[in-house]
Amino acid sequence: MTGRLVGTSAVLALVAATVGGAAAIGAGGREGAAAQARPIPFEASDLFIEINATDGDAGLQMNLGGDEWRRLVLRDPSGRVIMETTGEGRLRNYGLTDMFFESNEPPFDEVPFRRFRARFPEGRYTFRGTSVEGRRMVGSDRLTHDIPARPNVLAPAEDAVVDPAANLVVRWNAVTRPRGIRIVRYIVIVTEEDSERELSMELGRGVTSATIAPGFLARGREYAVEVLARERSGNQTITEVPFRTSR
Repeated sequence: MTGRLVGTSAVLALVAATVGGAAAIGAGGREGAAAQARPIPFEASDLFIEINATDGDAGLQMNLGGDEWRRLVLRDPSGRVIMETTGEGRLRNYGLTDMFFESNEPPFDEVPFRRFRARFPEGRYTFRGTSVEGRRMVGSDRLTHDIPARPNVLAPAEDAVVDPAANLVVRWNAVTRPRGIRIVRYIVIVTEEDSERELSMELGRGVTSATIAPGFLARGREYAVEVLARERSGNQTITEVPFRTSR
């Protein structure tokens, strides 16, 4: 009699353990399914406007980064699709990660800035993607029309001839207009014409000069320096100044 009771208890314990384990597996499965159902956020989903004050044009730019994806859709604040891209063939299951684009930049005498603003209105733009595993990916950014005034470059002067053996000091006035604008950084870029050589520096919002040490500039070459003022929204304005070096 005692043996039968012990056996019955063991069977009941085994059944309870089995049921409990199944419940735990079921709960774990539900949690895993919920995790799979949650969308993956893009690590970067930036949309901003760049004004070239020297050339007199504007462009829309996008910077995207995150896990591998095979499809991306960008919608404006009204929900209209303004860009869609899909990896096909070997790229479909291989995936894309980072992406940058810059729109066409017709001059303002062809497309005035008021038309550009109407084409790309202020508001929240949404990024929706599909990962290579089929999961949803999401991101968003608020586009504004808060545009910094052009940086006033004090040195070098336009078409100046500089000595490549000496320090080149690039100087500009702090950008404080229009009212309420908030500059977060300046970027100085020096490029050599007809060459891939480029020097770029990111500087704090309170900085108004940058020094290019001897060694980057070569003798008898054409160059351009760009001073870029970036606003807290990401919008940025560039002033470009050409110069050359002495022989």
